[in-house]
Amino acid sequence: MKKKNLGVYLWAPVLTTLALPQLALAQDDGDDRFEEITVTATKREESIYEVPIAMSAFTGDNLATQGITDLTDIGKFVPNMNVTGFSAGHVSSVNPFIRGIGLQDHLILTDPGVSVYVDGVYLGRQVGQNWSLSNIDRVEVLRGPQGTLYGRNSIGGAINIITKTPGSFEGARVGLEVGSRGRLNGDFYGDANLSDNLAVSFTGGYKSRDGLGKFVNLPNADVEVGESQEVFGRLAFRYATDNFSIVVAADANDLRGGLRPYTTLIDELGAECRATAPNPAVDCIDINGPVYEAGYRNSDVASDPYDNNTGQQSQTHVSNAAEGLSVTADWDFNNNLAGKIIASTRHSEYKSGLDDDAFFDDFLSFPETGEADQDSFEFQLSGDFGGWDFVGGLYYFTEEGENRQVDYTFNGGAPSFFLVDQDVTSQAIYANVGFDVSDSFRIAAGARYTEDEKDAFTQCCINPQDDGSADFDELSWELSANWDVGDSMSMYAAVQSGYQSGQFPARPFCLFGVPECFQATDNITAINYEVGLKGEIGGWMQMSAAIFNTDYSDLPYQVSTTGGGGFSTVNLVVDQTSFGFEWESTMYFSDDFLFHATLGYIDVDVDQQQGVKPVAPLTPELTYSLSPEYRISLSSGATVTFRADYAYRDEMWGEPSSDPGRFTKIEDRSILNANIAYRTPDDSMTVALYGRNISDERYSNAKLNTDTYVLQIMSNDASEFGISIVKDF
Repeated sequence: MKKKNLGVYLWAPVLTTLALPQLALAQDDGDDRFEEITVTATKREESIYEVPIAMSAFTGDNLATQGITDLTDIGKFVPNMNVTGFSAGHVSSVNPFIRGIGLQDHLILTDPGVSVYVDGVYLGRQVGQNWSLSNIDRVEVLRGPQGTLYGRNSIGGAINIITKTPGSFEGARVGLEVGSRGRLNGDFYGDANLSDNLAVSFTGGYKSRDGLGKFVNLPNADVEVGESQEVFGRLAFRYATDNFSIVVAADANDLRGGLRPYTTLIDELGAECRATAPNPAVDCIDINGPVYEAGYRNSDVASDPYDNNTGQQSQTHVSNAAEGLSVTADWDFNNNLAGKIIASTRHSEYKSGLDDDAFFDDFLSFPETGEADQDSFEFQLSGDFGGWDFVGGLYYFTEEGENRQVDYTFNGGAPSFFLVDQDVTSQAIYANVGFDVSDSFRIAAGARYTEDEKDAFTQCCINPQDDGSADFDELSWELSANWDVGDSMSMYAAVQSGYQSGQFPARPFCLFGVPECFQATDNITAINYEVGLKGEIGGWMQMSAAIFNTDYSDLPYQVSTTGGGGFSTVNLVVDQTSFGFEWESTMYFSDDFLFHATLGYIDVDVDQQQGVKPVAPLTPELTYSLSPEYRISLSSGATVTFRADYAYRDEMWGEPSSDPGRFTKIEDRSILNANIAYRTPDDSMTVALYGRNISDERYSNAKLNTDTYVLQIMSNDASEFGISIVKDF
């Protein structure tokens, strides 16, 4: 990987800060332009300045202004974060990577390294969920291991999506968006107090977008490559008295669409073999693999990677659906002590799969379905007794799920069958205690003990099958200190540990040659050392900066090959150290002109494996975004806001190898959004012209070298221009 001139990027925040006092002197010192954001990252309400965690927060009202419509877009504006999605060719999968930790897979045997929560409910799967960002109060992105308060599967970080509480926003909001690429979005949010104690809210919506290509060899295909149509809804009731409240919420979504754009590289591996094999006439047969040896070439796949040359009608459609029910109850026992219960049940399912070879003949195709059922229960007890406070709780989670590939085709052979299923039970007890040593100095400590049990089964082809059972337990802990170094500035230092239970291999086709391969890895553990500074400077700049160093042990990377009887995915277990820097800021140059900026730099070092040094996949070394915003106040009282958002992600690798001969390097990318919004004088309506990815940057989401061909998953992102209207009643 070529080295960047990082000096400019790393010194820019410092130089900006040093120059800031001169700007502030020219302004009214009593003018405070920033609205302080209250977050619940530590499971209690705190100012974002007081939380000893590197985190980003997005308010619901600002998401659309930034061109953010889903979690993938959020990943463009958070330092050291990259969100991709390519699971089984689905258009709705979400794979967040934070600080070099994420998940390249989606099967039930794998667990993400970044946890996602909606109103405190953990979402166990990354495909088939309700990812709509309508009715959002805020989104919090916590970076670094969060093992004490968030538990397993948060060794890279956690994402909290918090919806609006029924009764907090009486009235209604209707949104409509129409744009190029067949964009048509519509959503509705209504909130009403039915009585002094009872409130109800409802969110409903529809989203659609055309595809980016055609299924060239299937003229009767009724779907385009990458298109999607989704309906979603959420109904919530809240009953509240002086010291008790309960919220019951139900949500559901249903999506139909076309296979995500992708292509296959065939000639590259064959050409490399012919050039390097000692005896091409013999060795190339083994090195090239069956695709090249069967006579197929790059010319057999579509010349435009956004088209698809498949001849299998069954491999054109994708779908997903989910529904869930949650109950959240809060008690204020007295002025010092409170309790909370969060209970939920959820079902998700999807249909997808890839015709991996991407050409007409049915040589390698893997149609796939999956489903998962999860239940969770959490009890929290929190208290505030002047100088000290605490939050503790009990947590219970179960998940049952399976993935099936029925009538998959491998190397042009007879249709075959593949199945994996897994049952998981997880339970934990945790506590975090904070103490105010003085008015300006606070310390906190926490611990969490977790026990996990996994029972798994796999079957492929005719005979090979196996089952496995594994138990895991771990004690996670953290220590932190927070200093107020000014009226609106704080400094923190933290040591955090994280944990993830071991994992069975995702696609154990290795059973053919190594029957004992169906074994779970050891516990994955992480320990993070971090210092940070956050707050306001002079009332004119809001900023946060963090330096971190994280050590990971027994971290599994997924490595895929076309071995055994199909597409095999096994775990490469590594130790990894990540060192980095992060910066976020908002600065006012005048009352009407503000500038947002983020910067992330990470250096990941992975221990050698059999003389080869792996790299962290899908992890850009440098990430940053620049967002100027200018407001014009009209004499009528209306406002016009001009905003641009530029987001950059450095080059990265699609697999745990930086060998250029494997052809999995993903080039860097730059995304530019623009928004011009008119807000009426009574603040009841906003009309905006938007442009997303206005330079039409096309890029790869992932690249996988299977030792037979390179599977290149393209992004479903493309330029889009349109108009959006939001009306409040």
